[in-house]
Formats: sequence, C-alpha cells, structure tokens
Amino acid sequence: MGEFGSRIVQNYPYVFALALFAIGVYTILTHSNLFKKVIGINIMEGSIYVLFIAAGNVKGGVAPVLDLGNPDLVYVHPLPQALMLTGIVVSVSVTALSLALITKLYRSYGTVDAREIARLTRERKEVGIDATSNS
Repeated sequence: MGEFGSRIVQNYPYVFALALFAIGVYTILTHSNLFKKVIGINIMEGSIYVLFIAAGNVKGGVAPVLDLGNPDLVYVHPLPQALMLTGIVVSVSVTALSLALITKLYRSYGTVDAREIARLTRERKEVGIDATSNS
C-alpha cells in the first residue's frame, strides 16, 4: 500500500473530517436554497466535532473515570469531549435560529432561494427609491 496510503489509513478520522468539511463547503457554495445552506453548515460543524474528538483520543485510553485498583491506566482527555458537547448545544441553537429566520424570509418573500430573495430585495429598493423621488 505504500507509505502515503498507510498514513491515510492511520489517520482516517482526520481524513474523514476533512472530507465532511469539504462536502459542507461545497454544499454552501453551490446551492442557493437556504435550507440546503443550513444543512451544509451542519455538515461542517459535524466535521469539526469529528476532528476534535479524534484529536482528543488516546490510543488504548479508557474513559476518564478514576480506577484506584489500576493506577497504570491511560485516560482519554475529557476536555475535547466536553467542549464538543457544548458546541453541539450551540449548533442546535444556531440551526433553530437559522430555520426560524428562513421561515420568516419565506413568509415575507415567498421563496427560500437566496438569489431570488436578493433580486426581490433590489426590486423593492428600486421601487421604494422611485416612489420617493416622484413624490
């Protein structure tokens, strides 16, 4: 398999996180549907969770629960896991807020397409400017 292939296999969580992040970026950049953009952001957030959990993992480590009967145990560091739990809570909150704003935009513009919303906004401004300049 070669040295490069063995390094990829050895570091598969990082490669997986990178692939997920790339999928999220691609989704955000190529879709104008706001719901799909939120899904892309969630995919990117998931990749960050995978990256941090993989970085905090210790090979052969056990859960960070003190075992006085076996003082030679190697423990997994709990901080990345705790931070990622906090990140998940923030992520869910941001997603809920995003979905609420998209719903509000849909009620106002009748579409969830970002390009169409931008076009409608420009038209409304032009109409507003023309209406004020004529009066």
